[in-house]
Amino acid sequence: MSRPPLLDRRRFLTRSLGIGTLVAAPALLGACTRTDVGGGSPEGDADLLAELRRQGHVRIGFAGEAPYGFQDGGELAGEAPTLHWEIFTALGVGELRATLTEFGALVPGLLAGRFDVVSAGMAITPERCAKVIFSEPEFVSPAALMVRAGNPKGLSDLRSCGEKGARVGVLTAAVEASYAKAAGVPDGSVRTLAKQQDGLDALLAGRIDAFALTAISLRWLARTNQGAAVRVLEPFVPTVDGVARYSPGGAVFRPGATALRDAFDTELAKITGDPDRYVGLIGKYGFTEREVPPRTLRTADLCAA
Repeated sequence: MSRPPLLDRRRFLTRSLGIGTLVAAPALLGACTRTDVGGGSPEGDADLLAELRRQGHVRIGFAGEAPYGFQDGGELAGEAPTLHWEIFTALGVGELRATLTEFGALVPGLLAGRFDVVSAGMAITPERCAKVIFSEPEFVSPAALMVRAGNPKGLSDLRSCGEKGARVGVLTAAVEASYAKAAGVPDGSVRTLAKQQDGLDALLAGRIDAFALTAISLRWLARTNQGAAVRVLEPFVPTVDGVARYSPGGAVFRPGATALRDAFDTELAKITGDPDRYVGLIGKYGFTEREVPPRTLRTADLCAA
């Protein structure tokens, strides 16, 4: 079996996907398209759900990070598109039209009306909450470290990296850089990497001692590099200014799209409230009952943290 393409938040096709570029399984989307004209504009967000129902499709932005939302053998795959197809179908919108873009361009593209929702497993952070609105959490994913086989530096978490002078790889613009700083890893010991595969390659080449990312992402990376002399350590919960960071992710909407977001949350709660259904939908991407967000974990609290 050939290895599925391991895309990431920073490396992607440099154009939107034209209709038919991705021939996805019906259970994921109807078609991928360039940005449509009309529908879902920032000015019309109060009636966006009604508009989506009338037109029969929703435009999503994704950034190609496995296992959250990515292209796999010509199909749109991953946690977010799978959940979002299930939810939007329940809302009467049976087709996802996807635009592949840079991770850093997702929020600007959303605010500019290029798509209606970001479907990328984006982490819910106070900084992002100041610009957009999030659904309730779709998953939680503590951080973890990938190290070389044998764990030669005896690392366990980011704090141990700081204490032992380890060089830590993080993805550009990812939250792990701030976690490393808060844990005492000096700026000079943090290496910024463009994509997930770069982290594993840098690790094997000895350029870094640990690669920090969500446990879900690292498990997927190890799975798609079977036989590589690496090990994913036990997950841990980083803290920043004394606040635990569980790395929950969710769907992202423009600030005016509260009606759509609220309807989305109603359907999402039916899935996260049923662990068997949750795992049945996205278990193949490495999501287990451990990733089901607890009901006490609310977006409003995460935005205010």
